[in-house]
Amino acid sequence: MKIATRSSLCVVTAACLAPALSCAQAYPQKPIQFIVPFAAAGAGDIFARTVGQKLSAALGQQVLIVNRPGANGIIGTDQVAKAPPDGYTLLMATTATLAINPSLYAKLPYDTLKELAPVTQGTLYQYILIVHPSVPARSVAELVKLAKSRPGQLQYGSSGNGGSNHLAAEMFKTATNVDVVHVPFKGSAPALVDTIAGQISMMFDTIVTTVPQLKAGKVRALAVTGDKRAPQTPDVPTMMQLGYPGYKVTAWQAIAVPAGTPRPIIDRLYQETAKALKMPDVVERLGTQGGNEIVGSTPEEFAQTIREELALYAKVIRDAKIRVE
Repeated sequence: MKIATRSSLCVVTAACLAPALSCAQAYPQKPIQFIVPFAAAGAGDIFARTVGQKLSAALGQQVLIVNRPGANGIIGTDQVAKAPPDGYTLLMATTATLAINPSLYAKLPYDTLKELAPVTQGTLYQYILIVHPSVPARSVAELVKLAKSRPGQLQYGSSGNGGSNHLAAEMFKTATNVDVVHVPFKGSAPALVDTIAGQISMMFDTIVTTVPQLKAGKVRALAVTGDKRAPQTPDVPTMMQLGYPGYKVTAWQAIAVPAGTPRPIIDRLYQETAKALKMPDVVERLGTQGGNEIVGSTPEEFAQTIREELALYAKVIRDAKIRVE
């Protein structure tokens, strides 16, 4: 009786596993769409094209990069959320699309946790706090002292309401208890231009775009926002090192798929992406040149990151009363 039962269980188990194994072995059988919810030539587009090329070679099918910009990434993200969960539609996901937008907008057409499944967090980058050389502050402590002596007089620029560098500045305000005024721009580039020109006092910008300005002496760096110093600016301390243990702001580029995508397909995509992210040419383009830290996290690790940052940014946006309709 025991032998028969064990045999029956083996048969049932094999029958249950067969579809999943068959799915993984057969995938993919046609080209894959990799949706980038932003315009071409941006950081997310570069990530998708770099990784997509490697996935094409590894999977034996063309990975087509499709740009679907609009509404701060909502249009393209929603397209993937509503796509068939068969592994043929991938999302180039970002901090904004998965962790910030759910709290920034009153109504969102997709549910990050219910309609999208994480594959891997590919890269992450941090921000750097810079000031114009005319600002008489050579450290965060001096900047805080200056801001407190001139409440509401110093201005900071950002890429726009709800952008990661806007939220980095709002977290800075909360951590240091200073009153500085937000000046939103249509992108980080014009905000940096006005910082260089001295029209605004300070901003949080990406390190890769700021380093040339630092070397030219056009801006001064005071701190970085990650949990460790950036290799491009080893002399610039983190906010944590300066006595703000809860301060950490990073942004990332990642891959997600529609919820319900078979786990063997998610695992295959994760494994091939993780391999690609270790290739020297990918590390050079995304890491060294792109100013990113290569991650390649597991689906479970990425899911935890999403949950943590959803909670983090929900609080920041709520406390700062930020809303975009």
